[in-house]
Amino acid sequence: MMENFQIENNLRVLRFQNGEMTQEELAQRAGVTRQTINAIEASRYSPSLELAFRIAKVFDKPLENVFRYTKV
Repeated sequence: MMENFQIENNLRVLRFQNGEMTQEELAQRAGVTRQTINAIEASRYSPSLELAFRIAKVFDKPLENVFRYTKV
């Protein structure tokens, strides 16, 4: 039986630690729409691995400081 996991993120905290960056600004810097960032931040959408790395790069953080794969 496979255990259930979910991807959690620190986007909201990181945005505010980086000059109160808006979802729109993060979206532009990551190459996606604001709606995509909103959905990821609200845990309604899991980013592709490529997008996860692009978002981490915007914040100059390792991937694991931005996203967590946690047991539900």
